[in-house]
Formats: sequence, structure tokens, C-alpha cells
Amino acid sequence: MQDCKLISIDLAKNVFQVCILNSEGSVTLNKRFKRQKFIELIASYKPTTIAMESCYSANYFGRLFESYGHTVKLIPAQHAKAFVRGNKNDANDALAIAEASQRPNLRYVKIKTIEQQDIQSIHRIRDHRVTQRTALN
Repeated sequence: MQDCKLISIDLAKNVFQVCILNSEGSVTLNKRFKRQKFIELIASYKPTTIAMESCYSANYFGRLFESYGHTVKLIPAQHAKAFVRGNKNDANDALAIAEASQRPNLRYVKIKTIEQQDIQSIHRIRDHRVTQRTALN
């Protein structure tokens, strides 16, 4: 494939915005992809760095892309938000994620295992149940 230094992704349910930067740091692609084409696109690139905003689905994709040999960086959402230029849309968000991932002192989120995500969901369910029970009293 082409020269690729960084792939940044704005995740969604069915449509994903992919921004690819070359070795000079200029944007070579900033386009939307459906889920299947998106996974095929990432699999077609040689191992490189992939940056995504940290969210529940980012852990799944992070594990998948690491199995392809890529290095995955999950960025906390508040750090990426500071780099959005112009109106908030998927293309600008993907570009902001790319810019935030190149900052030297940024702390990344570790990719959670399936077991860690299971425990996290149990804790969230419990918190929700406690909130509901408290609201009834």
C-alpha cells in the first residue's frame, strides 16, 4: 500500500472515519468506510501506528488491530477534543485524533481485555441498579 505513518480513526457503530497521514505528516486519506471495508482497509496496511479515541468499542478494535501487527494508541476523549478545528464532524474528529496522538507527553489508555470489560460492565450495571433503587425510595 502507500506510505503510511499514522492511521487515526473516529469510531461509530456502522460508519468509521479513517484519516491516514504519510511520513511527512500530511493527510493522504480522510474518508468514511462501512464496517467491513474499514476492517479490510486496516488489514491491507503494513503494521503501523493506529490512534483512536478511547471508548468501549475501541478496546475490541484495538485487540483486533494488534492481532494484525499494528501498534494501537487509545486517546482519552478530552485530549482529542482540544484539537478539533472548525465544526464538529467525523472528518475533523479523525484529524483531531491524529494531531493529539502526535503530542509527546500524552498519556494513552491501555487496551482492556475481554475479562476487564466484563467486570467493568458488571460494575456499571450495579451502579445503575443502585441509582434506580435509590430513585424509588
